Amino acid sequence: MARDRFTPDFDPDCGDAPLTSARQDIVIGRWQGLRDLLWVTGDDWTLRGHRIRLLAQACAGSSTVESWLAAEPGSADAQVLRAATETARAFHVAITAGRGVPIDRDRIDSAVLACLHATDACPEDPTPWVSLISVARLYPKGVRRQELARWWNELHRRDPYGVEAHLQVLHYYSARWHGTHGLMYDFARDAAGVAPPGCPLPVLVQYARVEEYRYALDGARGQRGSVGLGQHWDHDGAVNDVRRTWERWVRARPPGGVAPTELRDLNHLAHAACLAGTPDLAAALLRMLGRRVSRTPWSFTGDPEQQLGKWRRELGVRA
Repeated sequence: MARDRFTPDFDPDCGDAPLTSARQDIVIGRWQGLRDLLWVTGDDWTLRGHRIRLLAQACAGSSTVESWLAAEPGSADAQVLRAATETARAFHVAITAGRGVPIDRDRIDSAVLACLHATDACPEDPTPWVSLISVARLYPKGVRRQELARWWNELHRRDPYGVEAHLQVLHYYSARWHGTHGLMYDFARDAAGVAPPGCPLPVLVQYARVEEYRYALDGARGQRGSVGLGQHWDHDGAVNDVRRTWERWVRARPPGGVAPTELRDLNHLAHAACLAGTPDLAAALLRMLGRRVSRTPWSFTGDPEQQLGKWRRELGVRA
């Protein structure tokens, strides 16, 4: 009998059905669904950050968030979403221009201003600070060290163990942006070192390894076969990092299914475990994920569906 073919579910909303419904509202220009979603999300900062990040990507090509602000100019949630949307729009401009091509500084300044307005509108919310540190990467020389430190302190005080918060600083410190590999890994390991058991922050080291690979991929102009990183994924340090993240995060996390907010992080660890040659952990992680997977980071090393199918076959993971 033929084996069942693995068909991954690359749901951009990571299985978050209320988010999917709200994003459908954006298509028809209806902002009320966004308001209702963020209202019920409340101060669950991890879930709120996940939802605002994906809503902003959907809002970037429409005027839905502006319509919301016009109808409810005093809405703090609308201000926070607009800040994230302006950040997403600035990155879209940068991507269209091409790597290394500076974009209009006014565009970046406008996004920064929207973020600062949002921090005033919703003082307890870490999300505008995440957007602020994210868009700061687009300045050709970054921002002053003291300014970045001040923004990070504000963000860390509100969300000391948030992956997205740390991830934006990690990107900023990467060699692709305004730092070095060493600075990036130091930041990731320091954050992982103070994380309580069951906290996902140890996976930052796996994000850092992907960032280093992407830097080399940029240098090779996207030709994966030309990326000379040797044992980038499977040297002793990389293997130990995978096992350490598994022990400190996955083994200690509360039992239960994979939350939408965990999906991207678990995919980074599963990808690292497969390429590190740790079949026990890789198989367990792929079983945890099931069909719900994210395209990144698999897309950086090949076709995501082909890679996931290959590893599942080799590791004996059933659909």
